[in-house]
Amino acid sequence: MNDRKCRWGILGSAGIAQKNWQALALAENAELVAVASRDKARANEFIERCSTQVPHSRLPEAVGGYEELLERSDVDAIYLPLPTGLRTQWALKVAQAGKHLLCEKPCGTSLEEVERIVDACKQAGVQFMDGVMFMHSDRLAKVREVLNDDSTLGDLKRIATQFSFRAPEDFIKENIRMHSDLEPHGCLGDLGWYTIRFILWAMKYAKPKVVTGRMLNSSACSDSPHPVPTEFSGELLFDGVSASFYCSFLTEHQQLAHLSGSKGNLRIDDFVLPYFSNRLGFVSSSAKFDCELCDFRMERREVLHEVDEYANSHSSAQETKLFRTFSNLVLGGVPDGHWPMITLLTQRIMMACMESAQNQGREISID
Repeated sequence: MNDRKCRWGILGSAGIAQKNWQALALAENAELVAVASRDKARANEFIERCSTQVPHSRLPEAVGGYEELLERSDVDAIYLPLPTGLRTQWALKVAQAGKHLLCEKPCGTSLEEVERIVDACKQAGVQFMDGVMFMHSDRLAKVREVLNDDSTLGDLKRIATQFSFRAPEDFIKENIRMHSDLEPHGCLGDLGWYTIRFILWAMKYAKPKVVTGRMLNSSACSDSPHPVPTEFSGELLFDGVSASFYCSFLTEHQQLAHLSGSKGNLRIDDFVLPYFSNRLGFVSSSAKFDCELCDFRMERREVLHEVDEYANSHSSAQETKLFRTFSNLVLGGVPDGHWPMITLLTQRIMMACMESAQNQGREISID
């Protein structure tokens, strides 16, 4: 049995890193070596807090300062959860240090920034991947199987996605996602990234011909130079298929993906963060309408499709599979260019939707 492990460092102690602390503990081919924060006390506090609930086989070391983490010879890969406005600076340093990079999304504030990061990783011969967890769920492969069976949906015609949560008042006033220097795309970057990624995945990463975007609401925390989107909608038009997305900090929790075809449709109610269960599912439907004189009847005709996979906090959960997949790529020694490609495409479409919104919904061509 191969007992080699990918040795990890976490650069920053953001809240999402707590979830991935557990994922690293559950991935058998990964080992968390160190956690860096701007001062060692904060890194120590993060480690102590997380270890209380999920202890690692070996206690990770607290590091005071990001540069010190990148200088370590016992770290192969870096997980980077810093705010978007800071990611490019540190992502480039990660690549320059010869470390593999798992980067939270969006990976930069512009397409040009992400291109620089991807190029730097390619030149350094290191793996790059963004942190979209649902990409690693077994459910996605099951959805593809149903999409490809020619009988359940038939020809795909329409995709609709929605991801939102109702942010409390203190979030709107204080959270970094409301600060234009740190998270300039607001809900579009935080939530819309997932909806756009799902659409692109469903379309096998074909580029849309044109996109449009609408900023439905915007706001800012007290010290933000500019407002950021708090409610956003967009359209992506492909050859023969149209797609829409909606993301918001103002409407209550929803994470819906709906695909419609010439023979039926498919619905996932929790495509980003699976609902608590040991099985993940989705529903296909091919409703039947019957009419006998005065008797009108619509029959539901739904089929539940499921995979054996825990929603969270388990070795089979999608966040664990993310770190397992990345660690395998590092240990294999050959970077997979698929992952940076889809990050670049997602960033490109997101930025085009933002450009459209800033120009009163004008259509933006994707060359």
